[in-house]
This record gives sequence, structure tokens and C-alpha cells, in this order.
Amino acid sequence: MKNSSNAGVLLIAVACAGLTGCASVQPVAYSGVESSSYMKPNAQDDSDRVPYSYSAQADWHRYRSVMIDPVAIYRGADSQFGDMSEGDRAALASYMQSKFAERLQSRFELVRSGDSNTLRVKLTLTGADTTTPVLGTLSRFDIAGGIYNGVQTFRGREGTFTGFVIYSVEIFDATSNRLLNAYVTKQYPSPWNIGASVGSLSAAKTGIDKGADALVAKLK
Repeated sequence: MKNSSNAGVLLIAVACAGLTGCASVQPVAYSGVESSSYMKPNAQDDSDRVPYSYSAQADWHRYRSVMIDPVAIYRGADSQFGDMSEGDRAALASYMQSKFAERLQSRFELVRSGDSNTLRVKLTLTGADTTTPVLGTLSRFDIAGGIYNGVQTFRGREGTFTGFVIYSVEIFDATSNRLLNAYVTKQYPSPWNIGASVGSLSAAKTGIDKGADALVAKLK
């Protein structure tokens, strides 16, 4: 039993040691997203999570209601789902639809048709990955993995063997259809969120939770 345990620790240590040479998935501008031609590389401090963005002058306080389009699953050649199954993609899109509606309802009235005081939000799921079974959790407790994940937590970056979600957000004036704001974001849990390392889609769903909260904060 001890030898088996040591072998597991060694496997994690070797894998973690190689992580510094393996770049994580970086979002792209997604040519098939309607507002991709508007978005530019983000030079702000949050560029690691929001690498591309666009912003027009808008007074968010004048908007009292919001329409949310059905979440789209991106089918472009530059999508970043890897080998994620269609079932998992659909599950994340469904979760995103309900979670963003729940969060936005804390700030706006949800409506099906809008007036001059209504925003329309379009969400497109462009990429995601699942958490690696067993290793996602064990790497938090192994010495090498613990050190790496500690550093990543301090940097606000991804942990080892953990899933993520990438999506675009486009915000329009519902009446004029004028694009007010757009961005691509990659979201993931803190490396020391142990609960988010259990279950293949837990980390991606936690990323959706964080992204929904970030959108509400932006529109306040």
C-alpha cells in the first residue's frame, strides 16, 4: 500500500514539474463571434482573465431590465473544447443560462421583450475543459503540486489538472441593437477551492459562477 501511495505521489510530482513548460489554453478572438472585429487585446490588469474586450460609452444606471439570449455553443474552427463531449458542452450551456439569469435578476428585471431601458445580453460558450479525475484533487495535497498550486493561488491563476470555461459576452441596447460592451473571458476556480476539483464539470461551473458575478458587478 505504501509503495502504491509513493508511486501516486511521484506521478503527480513529475506531472506538476512539467507544468511550467506547458502553456495553459489561452483564449483567442473567435472569428465567428459577431463582435469579434470590435474587440481588441485588453491592456488592463485583468488581461489574464479578459484578454479581449470592447467598450462604448454607456450609462448602465439607465437600464432597468435585461433580455438574455439562449446561450450559444460556438462551432467555429477556432473553438477550444478539446475532446469535451457534446453532452458536457450542452450541460455547461444550460448551467450558464440559468446561472446568469439568476445573478442578473439581482440587478435587473428579466424580460422577453425590451424597451429603451433594456439591455440584451448574448453569451457564447467558446471553450471549456473538464477536471482530471483523481489528480485534480490529489495534486492539491502532494508536496510538488501543493507548492505549485500555492504559487498559482497567489498569482490568481489556474491550478493543476483543473477544468475551466471560456466564453464571450456581448451587451447590446435592446432597442437600437447598438453594441455597448463585449469581451472574451476565461474563468476557473481558485487552486485551493478543493470542492471545485471534485467532479469533471465542477471547476467549469465554478468559473461560470464567478463570471456571472463579474458581469453583474460591471453593470452596477
